[in-house]
Amino acid sequence: MPHMTKWEYQVAPVLNHAAAQILNNFGSDGWELVAILPGQGGNDVAYFKRPVQD
Repeated sequence: MPHMTKWEYQVAPVLNHAAAQILNNFGSDGWELVAILPGQGGNDVAYFKRPVQD
């Protein structure tokens, strides 16, 4: 059976005034941005994934 990548996920609010910093911080920790959707209160919600380290 071929190796299947296992993923973990993270959901985080993205404050509009600090979006780049927030996304860069997650990226430097190995998280890949999957989507950004509108959230409540005017801030967006980011969805990230990264491979699970076995």
